[in-house]
Amino acid sequence: MQPLPTHRASFSIGNEAAAKRVVDVLTEIFLDGDAAVAAFERPDGEWDVTLHFAAAPDQQLLRELLATSAGTEIAATLVFDTIEAKDWVKASLEDLVPVPAGRFVVHGSHDRDRVAPNKLAIEIEAALAFGTGHHGTTRGCLLLLDHVLKHARPTRVLDLGTGTGVLGIAAAKALHRAVLASDIDPPSVRVAAENAALNEVGNHVRVIRATGFAAPDFGRCGPFDLVLANILANPLRQLAGPMTRHLAPGARVILSGLLTHQAPAVIAAYRARGLVPLRHLRIEGWSSLLLRKVG
Repeated sequence: MQPLPTHRASFSIGNEAAAKRVVDVLTEIFLDGDAAVAAFERPDGEWDVTLHFAAAPDQQLLRELLATSAGTEIAATLVFDTIEAKDWVKASLEDLVPVPAGRFVVHGSHDRDRVAPNKLAIEIEAALAFGTGHHGTTRGCLLLLDHVLKHARPTRVLDLGTGTGVLGIAAAKALHRAVLASDIDPPSVRVAAENAALNEVGNHVRVIRATGFAAPDFGRCGPFDLVLANILANPLRQLAGPMTRHLAPGARVILSGLLTHQAPAVIAAYRARGLVPLRHLRIEGWSSLLLRKVG
Protein backbone atom coordinates (compact mmCIF):
# COMPACT_ATOMS: atom_id res chain seq x y z
CA MET A 1 0.00 0.00 0.00
CA GLN A 2 1.44 3.36 -1.04
CA PRO A 3 1.79 5.73 1.96
CA LEU A 4 -0.16 8.99 1.85
CA PRO A 5 1.65 12.31 1.40
CA THR A 6 2.33 14.54 4.40
CA HIS A 7 0.69 17.97 4.49
CA ARG A 8 2.90 20.82 5.59
CA ALA A 9 2.37 24.40 6.76
CA SER A 10 5.36 26.69 7.27
CA PHE A 11 6.24 30.28 8.10
CA SER A 12 9.15 32.36 9.40
CA ILE A 13 9.25 34.56 12.48
CA GLY A 14 11.74 37.12 13.70
CA ASN A 15 13.36 35.83 16.88
CA GLU A 16 13.70 32.96 19.35
CA ALA A 17 11.26 34.33 21.92
CA ALA A 18 8.52 34.83 19.31
CA ALA A 19 9.14 31.39 17.81
CA LYS A 20 8.95 29.72 21.22
CA ARG A 21 5.73 31.53 22.08
CA VAL A 22 4.05 30.49 18.83
CA VAL A 23 5.32 26.90 19.03
CA ASP A 24 4.01 26.60 22.59
CA VAL A 25 0.57 27.80 21.49
CA LEU A 26 0.43 25.52 18.44
CA THR A 27 1.71 22.52 20.37
CA GLU A 28 -1.00 23.00 22.99
CA ILE A 29 -3.68 23.30 20.30
CA PHE A 30 -2.50 20.18 18.48
CA LEU A 31 -1.74 18.26 21.68
CA ASP A 32 -3.62 15.13 20.55
CA GLY A 33 -1.12 14.39 17.79
CA ASP A 34 -2.97 16.03 14.90
CA ALA A 35 0.23 17.83 13.94
CA ALA A 36 3.96 17.78 14.63
CA VAL A 37 5.42 21.25 15.26
CA ALA A 38 9.11 22.08 14.84
CA ALA A 39 11.17 25.29 14.88
CA PHE A 40 14.73 25.85 13.65
CA GLU A 41 16.98 28.90 13.78
CA ARG A 42 18.49 30.06 10.50
CA PRO A 43 21.98 31.54 10.14
CA ASP A 44 20.42 35.00 9.62
CA GLY A 45 18.71 34.84 13.05
CA GLU A 46 15.18 34.25 11.71
CA TRP A 47 13.28 31.13 12.82
CA ASP A 48 11.50 28.70 10.49
CA VAL A 49 8.43 27.03 11.99
CA THR A 50 6.88 23.99 10.32
CA LEU A 51 3.77 21.93 11.06
CA HIS A 52 3.31 18.45 9.55
CA PHE A 53 -0.20 17.01 9.25
CA ALA A 54 -1.28 13.48 8.29
CA ALA A 55 -4.53 14.93 6.86
CA ALA A 56 -5.09 18.20 5.04
CA PRO A 57 -5.50 20.97 7.66
CA ASP A 58 -8.16 23.66 7.77
CA GLN A 59 -6.09 26.44 6.21
CA GLN A 60 -8.37 29.31 7.23
CA LEU A 61 -8.51 28.10 10.83
CA LEU A 62 -4.74 27.79 10.99
CA ARG A 63 -4.27 31.30 9.61
CA GLU A 64 -6.64 32.62 12.27
CA LEU A 65 -4.77 30.77 15.02
CA LEU A 66 -1.48 32.15 13.77
CA ALA A 67 -2.86 35.67 13.48
CA THR A 68 -3.97 35.48 17.12
CA SER A 69 -0.65 34.13 18.41
CA ALA A 70 1.84 35.89 16.10
CA GLY A 71 0.02 38.69 14.30
CA THR A 72 -1.64 39.15 10.93
CA GLU A 73 1.63 39.89 9.10
CA ILE A 74 3.11 36.50 10.06
CA ALA A 75 -0.19 34.75 9.33
CA ALA A 76 -0.18 36.22 5.82
CA THR A 77 3.15 34.50 5.10
CA LEU A 78 1.86 31.01 5.98
CA VAL A 79 2.56 28.60 3.12
CA PHE A 80 0.87 25.22 2.58
CA ASP A 81 2.22 22.32 0.53
CA THR A 82 2.47 18.53 0.50
CA ILE A 83 5.53 16.30 0.80
CA GLU A 84 5.87 13.30 -1.44
CA ALA A 85 5.45 9.95 0.30
CA LYS A 86 8.83 8.23 0.11
CA ASP A 87 11.49 6.59 2.21
CA TRP A 88 13.18 9.79 3.37
CA VAL A 89 15.85 7.95 5.36
CA LYS A 90 16.89 5.96 2.30
CA ALA A 91 16.83 9.08 0.15
CA SER A 92 18.92 11.07 2.61
CA LEU A 93 21.46 8.27 2.86
CA GLU A 94 21.94 8.36 -0.90
CA ASP A 95 22.88 12.05 -0.68
CA LEU A 96 25.24 11.77 2.29
CA VAL A 97 28.91 10.99 1.81
CA PRO A 98 31.57 10.31 4.46
CA VAL A 99 32.56 13.51 6.27
CA PRO A 100 36.27 13.93 7.07
CA ALA A 101 37.28 16.00 10.10
CA GLY A 102 40.99 15.68 10.81
CA ARG A 103 41.72 12.11 11.85
CA PHE A 104 37.99 11.35 12.09
CA VAL A 105 35.51 10.31 9.39
CA VAL A 106 31.78 10.20 10.13
CA HIS A 107 29.81 7.87 7.85
CA GLY A 108 26.68 5.78 7.51
CA SER A 109 26.64 1.99 7.27
CA HIS A 110 26.30 2.25 3.48
CA ASP A 111 29.77 3.88 3.33
CA ARG A 112 31.53 1.59 5.79
CA ASP A 113 33.93 0.34 3.11
CA ARG A 114 34.83 3.83 1.85
CA VAL A 115 36.74 4.93 4.96
CA ALA A 116 40.53 4.90 4.68
CA PRO A 117 42.21 2.47 7.11
CA ASN A 118 44.34 5.25 8.65
CA LYS A 119 41.24 7.20 9.76
CA LEU A 120 39.12 6.80 12.90
CA ALA A 121 35.70 5.82 11.54
CA ILE A 122 32.53 6.82 13.39
CA GLU A 123 29.39 5.18 12.09
CA ILE A 124 26.22 7.23 12.61
CA GLU A 125 23.04 6.74 10.63
CA ALA A 126 21.37 9.66 8.86
CA ALA A 127 18.06 8.56 10.39
CA LEU A 128 19.34 9.94 13.68
CA ALA A 129 19.23 13.53 12.36
CA PHE A 130 21.41 16.02 14.26
CA GLY A 131 24.84 14.61 14.92
CA THR A 132 25.56 12.79 11.68
CA GLY A 133 28.66 14.91 11.14
CA HIS A 134 27.20 16.77 8.17
CA HIS A 135 26.19 19.73 10.33
CA GLY A 136 28.82 22.45 10.60
CA THR A 137 28.81 22.37 14.41
CA THR A 138 29.60 18.65 14.63
CA ARG A 139 32.39 18.92 12.09
CA GLY A 140 33.78 21.97 13.88
CA CYS A 141 33.90 20.09 17.18
CA LEU A 142 35.67 17.13 15.60
CA LEU A 143 38.25 19.38 13.95
CA LEU A 144 38.95 21.10 17.27
CA LEU A 145 39.13 17.73 19.04
CA ASP A 146 41.68 16.60 16.48
CA HIS A 147 43.68 19.78 17.16
CA VAL A 148 43.59 19.22 20.95
CA LEU A 149 44.76 15.62 20.60
CA LYS A 150 47.87 16.77 18.73
CA HIS A 151 48.99 18.63 21.86
CA ALA A 152 47.43 16.83 24.84
CA ARG A 153 46.17 13.47 26.11
CA PRO A 154 43.11 14.24 28.23
CA THR A 155 42.28 11.64 30.88
CA ARG A 156 38.84 12.78 32.08
CA VAL A 157 36.48 13.57 29.21
CA LEU A 158 32.89 14.81 29.21
CA ASP A 159 30.53 15.00 26.20
CA LEU A 160 27.78 17.31 27.43
CA GLY A 161 24.54 17.22 25.43
CA THR A 162 25.78 14.19 23.53
CA GLY A 163 22.90 13.78 21.03
CA THR A 164 23.87 10.84 18.84
CA GLY A 165 27.08 10.37 20.85
CA VAL A 166 29.39 11.20 17.95
CA LEU A 167 31.78 13.43 19.94
CA GLY A 168 32.07 11.07 22.90
CA ILE A 169 32.64 8.16 20.51
CA ALA A 170 35.36 10.12 18.71
CA ALA A 171 37.15 10.92 21.98
CA ALA A 172 36.91 7.31 23.19
CA LYS A 173 38.24 5.95 19.89
CA ALA A 174 41.20 8.33 19.88
CA LEU A 175 42.10 8.12 23.57
CA HIS A 176 40.98 4.60 24.56
CA ARG A 177 39.79 6.10 27.84
CA ALA A 178 36.51 6.39 29.72
CA VAL A 179 34.18 9.15 28.51
CA LEU A 180 31.12 10.40 30.38
CA ALA A 181 28.32 11.47 28.01
CA SER A 182 25.10 13.13 29.09
CA ASP A 183 21.88 14.39 27.55
CA ILE A 184 18.61 15.80 28.83
CA ASP A 185 16.61 13.81 26.25
CA PRO A 186 15.89 10.10 27.05
CA PRO A 187 15.82 8.98 23.37
CA SER A 188 19.21 10.63 22.82
CA VAL A 189 20.62 8.75 25.82
CA ARG A 190 19.43 5.47 24.31
CA VAL A 191 20.67 6.31 20.80
CA ALA A 192 24.09 7.47 22.03
CA ALA A 193 24.57 4.25 24.02
CA GLU A 194 23.56 2.18 20.98
CA ASN A 195 25.97 4.10 18.75
CA ALA A 196 28.79 3.66 21.24
CA ALA A 197 28.20 -0.09 21.18
CA LEU A 198 27.98 -0.07 17.36
CA ASN A 199 31.35 1.69 17.20
CA GLU A 200 32.89 -0.80 19.67
CA VAL A 201 33.48 1.75 22.44
CA GLY A 202 30.48 0.84 24.57
CA ASN A 203 32.89 -0.19 27.33
CA HIS A 204 34.44 3.31 27.32
CA VAL A 205 31.42 5.61 26.81
CA ARG A 206 28.92 5.78 29.67
CA VAL A 207 25.77 7.70 28.80
CA ILE A 208 23.55 9.24 31.48
CA ARG A 209 20.43 11.38 31.46
CA ALA A 210 21.09 14.69 33.18
CA THR A 211 20.07 18.34 33.10
CA GLY A 212 23.12 20.56 33.13
CA PHE A 213 25.52 19.40 35.84
CA ALA A 214 22.84 18.25 38.29
CA ALA A 215 23.76 14.54 38.39
CA PRO A 216 26.26 13.26 40.99
CA ASP A 217 28.14 11.45 38.18
CA PHE A 218 29.80 14.74 37.20
CA GLY A 219 31.39 15.10 40.62
CA ARG A 220 32.51 11.48 40.69
CA CYS A 221 34.02 11.51 37.19
CA GLY A 222 35.54 15.00 37.28
CA PRO A 223 37.26 17.30 37.39
CA PHE A 224 37.40 17.09 33.60
CA ASP A 225 40.37 18.12 31.51
CA LEU A 226 38.35 18.01 28.28
CA VAL A 227 34.70 18.98 27.81
CA LEU A 228 32.85 18.80 24.50
CA ALA A 229 29.53 20.66 24.43
CA ASN A 230 27.66 21.01 21.13
CA ILE A 231 24.43 22.54 22.40
CA LEU A 232 23.07 26.08 21.80
CA ALA A 233 24.29 29.56 22.66
CA ASN A 234 21.90 30.36 25.53
CA PRO A 235 22.40 27.06 27.42
CA LEU A 236 26.16 27.37 26.92
CA ARG A 237 26.16 30.83 28.53
CA GLN A 238 24.04 29.56 31.42
CA LEU A 239 26.34 26.57 31.96
CA ALA A 240 29.54 28.63 32.11
CA GLY A 241 29.57 28.77 35.92
CA PRO A 242 28.64 25.13 36.66
CA MET A 243 31.00 23.87 33.96
CA THR A 244 33.95 25.86 35.29
CA ARG A 245 33.48 24.29 38.73
CA HIS A 246 33.90 20.84 37.13
CA LEU A 247 37.09 21.68 35.20
CA ALA A 248 40.63 20.70 36.10
CA PRO A 249 43.39 23.35 35.88
CA GLY A 250 44.42 23.81 32.25
CA ALA A 251 41.31 22.02 30.96
CA ARG A 252 40.30 22.41 27.33
CA VAL A 253 36.67 23.14 26.47
CA ILE A 254 35.15 22.78 23.00
CA LEU A 255 31.86 24.64 22.55
CA SER A 256 29.55 24.69 19.54
CA GLY A 257 25.93 24.95 18.43
CA LEU A 258 26.11 28.72 18.18
CA LEU A 259 25.70 31.01 15.22
CA THR A 260 28.75 33.11 14.43
CA HIS A 261 27.18 36.33 15.69
CA GLN A 262 26.50 34.63 19.05
CA ALA A 263 30.13 33.63 19.63
CA PRO A 264 31.33 36.88 21.32
CA ALA A 265 28.70 36.63 24.08
CA VAL A 266 29.57 32.99 24.75
CA ILE A 267 33.32 33.77 24.81
CA ALA A 268 32.67 36.63 27.26
CA ALA A 269 30.71 34.36 29.62
CA TYR A 270 33.58 31.88 29.82
CA ARG A 271 36.36 34.48 29.85
CA ALA A 272 34.73 35.98 32.96
CA ARG A 273 35.28 32.60 34.64
CA GLY A 274 38.93 32.24 33.73
CA LEU A 275 38.78 30.53 30.33
CA VAL A 276 40.68 32.03 27.41
CA PRO A 277 39.79 31.39 23.75
CA LEU A 278 42.42 29.53 21.72
CA ARG A 279 40.70 28.84 18.40
CA HIS A 280 37.50 29.88 16.61
CA LEU A 281 36.27 27.86 13.63
CA ARG A 282 33.50 29.17 11.40
CA ILE A 283 31.70 26.62 9.21
CA GLU A 284 28.52 27.32 7.24
CA GLY A 285 27.53 30.23 9.48
CA TRP A 286 28.16 28.30 12.71
CA SER A 287 30.96 28.80 15.22
CA SER A 288 32.94 26.23 17.19
CA LEU A 289 35.22 27.43 19.98
CA LEU A 290 38.23 26.01 21.79
CA LEU A 291 38.96 27.53 25.19
CA ARG A 292 41.43 26.74 27.97
CA LYS A 293 41.06 27.22 31.72
CA VAL A 294 43.83 29.36 33.11
CA GLY A 295 45.33 28.03 36.35
